[in-house]
Amino acid sequence: MKIEDLLENIEDHDHLSSNEETPLRADAFALSDAEKIESIKKDVHHILETLGMDMTDDSLKGTPNRVAKMFVQEIFGGLRPDKKPSASTFDNKYKYGEMLVEKNIVVYSTCEHHLLPIVGRAHVAYISNGSVVGLSKMNRIVDYYAKRPQVQERLNIQIVRELQKVLNTDDVACVIDAKHLCVNSRGIRDIESSTVTGEFGGKFKEAGIRREFLDYIKMDTKF
Repeated sequence: MKIEDLLENIEDHDHLSSNEETPLRADAFALSDAEKIESIKKDVHHILETLGMDMTDDSLKGTPNRVAKMFVQEIFGGLRPDKKPSASTFDNKYKYGEMLVEKNIVVYSTCEHHLLPIVGRAHVAYISNGSVVGLSKMNRIVDYYAKRPQVQERLNIQIVRELQKVLNTDDVACVIDAKHLCVNSRGIRDIESSTVTGEFGGKFKEAGIRREFLDYIKMDTKF
């Protein structure tokens, strides 16, 4: 089945996560980044040692610290509320009334079930209700919510909900097409398959508007 057929058949009720919010404990930010890195470093050392690795080897000595810093400062950096990008809006003075589409936004996330990478593209659109947002802010919002243990359906929802709040409109949509290494590199080990999910708000629930959005993201942009 072609990707456009998959996208056309996406229904909102088929792609709801059991929890729209990232499941965080109340004390999630009680430890400083340095304290988290130190704790995770010990855990990674223990895991590798348990697997039989010689942790005195020059190649492995620094691995626990590198992994711990990567977890806290990079791939899970989107867990921190203070890292959320500020998204200033501007008046739509030129009265642009059609949809705006930012397509092919790179997604790097991590599956919360196996802690393996999710890699793909997000396509985001909105119809102005009087306000517009800087284009790079859309990319930054996608990146912020991707940088945490994630479920792809939830990522769709979080991106749309955030932009709805920022722009004060329900008319926001997001489609993500991504490869999950928990499918591609383990288990069934199907390197060809990808997962397509969508979240459509406001006018994007209408068949014609949704079709227009899906047609836009199929356009082949070359420079």
